[in-house]
Amino acid sequence: MKEPYVWDSYSDQPYPLKDKSYKKQMRKREFTSLLKTFLTALVILPFSLIMMPFVKRKQISSEDFFCIGVDYQKEPELTLGFIEELDINRILVRLKLWEMDTLDELKEFLLKCKDKKVTLKILQDREHVEDLELLKKDLYTIFSELNEHVDIFEIGSTINRAKWGFFSVDEYNKFYKTAYDLKTKKFSPSTKEDKHIKLIGSGVIDFEYHFTAHTLFNFFKYSYDGISSLLYVDRRGAPENEQMGFTLSDKIALLSTMVWLSPKVKQELHITETNWPITGTAPYAPTSEYECVDEESYADFMLRYYLLAFASQQVDSVSWHQLIAPGYGLIDNRDTIKKRSVFTTYKFMVKNLKNAQFLRLDIKRGYYILQCLVDNTILQIHWSLKPTTLNNEDFFTVYSRDGKLIKNKTLDIGSSPLYIYIQDAV
Repeated sequence: MKEPYVWDSYSDQPYPLKDKSYKKQMRKREFTSLLKTFLTALVILPFSLIMMPFVKRKQISSEDFFCIGVDYQKEPELTLGFIEELDINRILVRLKLWEMDTLDELKEFLLKCKDKKVTLKILQDREHVEDLELLKKDLYTIFSELNEHVDIFEIGSTINRAKWGFFSVDEYNKFYKTAYDLKTKKFSPSTKEDKHIKLIGSGVIDFEYHFTAHTLFNFFKYSYDGISSLLYVDRRGAPENEQMGFTLSDKIALLSTMVWLSPKVKQELHITETNWPITGTAPYAPTSEYECVDEESYADFMLRYYLLAFASQQVDSVSWHQLIAPGYGLIDNRDTIKKRSVFTTYKFMVKNLKNAQFLRLDIKRGYYILQCLVDNTILQIHWSLKPTTLNNEDFFTVYSRDGKLIKNKTLDIGSSPLYIYIQDAV
């Protein structure tokens, strides 16, 4: 990254822009686009709220639903082993456009992930936002070199944060259109055997759907193969907590409705980044200590986030950010390689739900029961926002959040979800 942008290698994100006059100047220049964002949201968001009850659920493939973000430059051989241990089908890898010299290294890593579906998140810098010819040249190289190894290309990320290089949605629209035009002109399949390049975009972080509305409803001549969202809820604590009256489930429902209404996108939605920062990990945590949670809460929240997203039957995949990261990952690599308890939580979650068919989600006074079918057996996953108890019936087989068999006569239902297999229920 070039000045005034500086990359924070601790938390894997740019530092906030310190040049306030530069930010003010750029936002003033993009005033017309900012006004369009406001006016678009003024129409689209209320209409989407009205239409929310009419959006039908899809049939989500649980096999491809679970995704983990990995760094091809951070402990690559160990990373490959951990991916296999987690037994997931999909991974997400980030490529920085200002590090095109690492493309061969990335390709070598992807060659070792042949049996995985790969989402490649292409991270922008200001130079590529301003110089679209440079962007076109580098994207051509990326598509040419990696198309055979990548399932989905995510074009751009975190577009509503100036420190990431965009000062307006129109700047992003031009950025994405460069990728779309390149795809249609140079990479359209000429035969049935040719692989079709799949592009997803939007890349808005947090619950700031006024930006998302402008990426979905505009007069630019492009389309998406799916929408990406960095749907963090960490600043609200638990995923069930509300923000402006919206829980995580509500936020997903509204976003899915906007995708359904947009003429620019197929009905496909990918959450390509989310996590919680972990207490006591500064400067590796991406937020202040105020937003950080302990490791047990982190594991509970992560699992419940996945369960609620899966229950929506509107999200095609959720990518956890990420496998190895001291401030927010499943594995801490500060002094040595240390698996956090959440690694086991993630592994057991995938083991139980990778081949699950969703049936229903029941919520009553803060008590949640997700029900699905696994190998012709009913699996219920119970958790409660207020601690309570449940009798452990003879036809129950109960496991803790991390896979420990529980034989107690009374089950404590609370923050940590319990897996309850109900024998002879089908």
